[in-house]
Amino acid sequence: MKLLDRVLQRWRARRADAWVPHGARLLDVGCADGMLLRTLAPRLTRAVGVDPDAETAVGAGYEIVRGHFPGAPSFAPESFDCVTLLAVLEHVADPDALARECHRVLAPGGRVVLTVPHPVVDRILEIAIRLRVLDGMETEAHHGFDPSVTDAVFEGAGFVKVADRRFQLGLNRLFVFERSISRPS
Repeated sequence: MKLLDRVLQRWRARRADAWVPHGARLLDVGCADGMLLRTLAPRLTRAVGVDPDAETAVGAGYEIVRGHFPGAPSFAPESFDCVTLLAVLEHVADPDALARECHRVLAPGGRVVLTVPHPVVDRILEIAIRLRVLDGMETEAHHGFDPSVTDAVFEGAGFVKVADRRFQLGLNRLFVFERSISRPS
């Protein structure tokens, strides 16, 4: 990762940090190098990251597992209090399946904290990559996700939106959803 990649990664993490409850059992989907896990682990009960490109690792209060979510590894129902998806949704082929799996692994009242870039960010990233100021992690795997459908995806899986904030000059959005007590029908 180049310096600007790290700056953007940390910016997303700072936005999400306030929404991750102290003492929570956290699942960080798309954890990359585990930066968010390392930062939050001291205040969490459990911190697990999953990423298809990550190296399996165990650190002080956290673990990183190479894999896909949903998929392998499989987690027990209601085994987490918070799931973070920072700059992940645009990489997912089936957002509805991802939202349903988040609902399954979260305890009632659990929270999904996610950031989603506006589609115009892809064009900005292409230019920054050509100028070699960004590596643009996995931009070739973007599926053209439209942030305006985020509510429908997560509400359809049984979540209630509690926050929606723009940041990074309005080019990125932070969403927070909480798992309803009842299961979606």
